[in-house]
Amino acid sequence: MTPDAALARVRETALALPGTAERLSHGSPGFHIEGGKFFAYFWHDHHGDGETSVMVKTSGSDEQAMLIEGDPETYYRPPYLGPSGWVAIRVAGDPDWDLVGDRIARSWELVAPRRLLEAGGR
Repeated sequence: MTPDAALARVRETALALPGTAERLSHGSPGFHIEGGKFFAYFWHDHHGDGETSVMVKTSGSDEQAMLIEGDPETYYRPPYLGPSGWVAIRVAGDPDWDLVGDRIARSWELVAPRRLLEAGGR
């Protein structure tokens, strides 16, 4: 899968969640709750790392470590965001898009205000 096609899938998934918007953050597409926090970022070859990935929030370092240790081919600890518990999901090639979509939605749930969660969420 090309980086453009991967971004299109990530964008479609993220923007389908209630109250979301996209804007560039440090030169990369970022997805956030309108007027609120980011819940996903798309990076391609960030600082020459050769990866095409989506960064998502986790519930913390324990969940981050569990994901990475359980499936290091899919997940890794991203620079900058990793120390705050974020995890990167590789989306080059043929990723499991159901898994990617679920992780994006879970990340959204971690930052969504109560009014969006109570309105039905995803």
